[in-house]
Amino acid sequence: MQGSEKTSRRGPRSTTMGGMPLNDMPWWRWRSNVRSALHMLSDPAFQQECWLAGIDGYGDVTDAVYRLVEDTWLDNWSAEKYVGTIFRDSQEAALVDVAVLRVLRIMHQVGADAPVAAYLEHHGWPEAVRAAREAHVRLAQNDGETPDVPPRSLHELALVNRAV
Repeated sequence: MQGSEKTSRRGPRSTTMGGMPLNDMPWWRWRSNVRSALHMLSDPAFQQECWLAGIDGYGDVTDAVYRLVEDTWLDNWSAEKYVGTIFRDSQEAALVDVAVLRVLRIMHQVGADAPVAAYLEHHGWPEAVRAAREAHVRLAQNDGETPDVPPRSLHELALVNRAV
């Protein structure tokens, strides 16, 4: 492969790793973390079966929020700043911004160390889940994936993020 073919900024989408396109977005590892968080935050069945049940390997609500904002600082500025690097277009960015704001509002009201049930029982949680779902669906479809598969474990995410 020529050096110019390896760049993430030129040419068609590259192959996939774990179903997620690699190297077609400059900051694809950050995108995979955001997508993982949105996926978990958008799936009520997953939240009941994994988070509420305390199944190992998926973290909890706080872990998902951390993945959503840790590298991106989406808790401090708009996702629009990352169009072309993490997000493909302004529509993706706008949907992510709405999801981040709804989830963070609940986190600040409930507390970062609250039990999972406190989040799931919060009156605003269904709207946060809906916003995360809209963002998750848009990002998954734009990456050529089906949004309705179960979320990956944190181990699977780590493997994807180590792939080059």
